[in-house]
Amino acid sequence: MSADFVLYCILNTAVVVLISPLFVSLVKKVKAWTQGRQGPSVFQTYYTLAKLLRKETIYSPHASWVSRVAPVACMAAILTASLFVPLVWVTEPYGGIGNIILFLYLLVVARFFMALLGLDAGSAFGGMGSSREMSVSAVIEPTTIVVFAALAFVFKTLNIFDMMAAAVSAGTLKTPILILLAISLFIILIVETSRIPVDNPETHLELTMIHEGMILEQSGKNLALMELSAAIKQTLLMALLINLIVPWGIATTLSAAAILAALVIFLVKGCVLSLVIGTFESSMAKMRFFRLPGLFMMAFFFSTLIVIIEVFA
Repeated sequence: MSADFVLYCILNTAVVVLISPLFVSLVKKVKAWTQGRQGPSVFQTYYTLAKLLRKETIYSPHASWVSRVAPVACMAAILTASLFVPLVWVTEPYGGIGNIILFLYLLVVARFFMALLGLDAGSAFGGMGSSREMSVSAVIEPTTIVVFAALAFVFKTLNIFDMMAAAVSAGTLKTPILILLAISLFIILIVETSRIPVDNPETHLELTMIHEGMILEQSGKNLALMELSAAIKQTLLMALLINLIVPWGIATTLSAAAILAALVIFLVKGCVLSLVIGTFESSMAKMRFFRLPGLFMMAFFFSTLIVIIEVFA
C-alpha cells in the first residue's frame, strides 16, 4: 500500500464525515424556504449530532446484542464504502477498493443491519419500518444494479476510481448519455436516502415512515451513529452523481492547492445538488407505497437504454 493511498484514505474519510451533516441541513433549509419558513441553521445537524453524543444510550428491555452492534456495524460499512468514492482527489486504487460491486455490497450490509435494528427492539413501529424497507429494497436493488451496470458500460470499467479518472480526462460525456445517467443516478439517490416521494425523513407517522421507523427506538450515541451514517450515505451517492456527470475540479495530483481547490468546488457542487434535492422534495407529494415501482422503472428503463446504446453503438 502506497503512502499516497494511505493519505487518500485519511483525507477522503475526514472530508466525508465533516461535510455530510452540512448537506443534510441545507436540504432542510431549502424545504423550509419553499414553505415560507426560515428553517434551521445550516449547522443544525452538527449541533444535533453533538447533543446526541453527550446523551445516554437507552436500550429496550427486549433488545439483544443486535441493538448494541448494529449502529457500529452500519457506521463501519458506510465508512468503508466512503473509501470507494473519491470526493476531491483521485489516486491509484489499492486492492479491491473502488470496485463498484463491492461498493453495492457494503451498502446492502448497512441496510441489513439497519433492518435488524428495527426488528430487535420489539416495537410495532420498528418491525413495520423494517418490513417496508425490505419490500422497497426488493424492488429497487435490481434497478440499482442495472444503473451501476450502465455506469460500467459507459466507462468500460468496474472501478469507481477509473470511472472518475476517465470522466476528468474526457471533461464530459455525450449529451444523451449524460442526461439519462443523471436522471437514473438522481432517482437512486432519492430512493436510497429515503426521501420524498419514496419516504419522508421528517415524519413519525406510522402510516408513512420507513427509515425513521427503524431508528425510532434509538437514542444517544447509537442514534448519532445512525444519523451520521445516513448523512454519509447521502454524500457518497451525491458524489457519484456530481463527480461522474460534472467531473470538473477533481484533483488528480497530490498538491495542497489542487486538493483545496477541489474541496471548494465539490462543496459548491454539493450545495447546488442539495438545493435541487430540496426543491424536488418540496414540489412532490409522497407516493402511495404500491406506486413506487413506477418511479424505479424510470431509472431501470433509462439505464437499460444506456446499456443498449453502448453495446450496439
